[in-house]
Amino acid sequence: MARAGKQGERGEPEIYCPKCEVRPKAEDRWVCVPSCGTQWHTFWTGGVCPGCGYAWPVTQCLACGQTSPHKQWYHWPVHAPQEALEVEGAPGGRR
Repeated sequence: MARAGKQGERGEPEIYCPKCEVRPKAEDRWVCVPSCGTQWHTFWTGGVCPGCGYAWPVTQCLACGQTSPHKQWYHWPVHAPQEALEVEGAPGGRR
């Protein structure tokens, strides 16, 4: 499902669960378990625990409970439609 929003319009990634598409809220917190027990917002640190420095490779969705690789939560906007890339004279473009 393609999403549009303020983040995508600025060229920043939209962050949402790759399984259920729920966006994390600012008040959400994840816990570094079983390591140090720190509570923090994982998307403010790119999945790195500020307490012990562990870089979590997966993140659990607080809505659906599924885990996904942390990087899959970041959905980057497409900057230009394909037809805009096919301009005359451009390498690989229309001639």
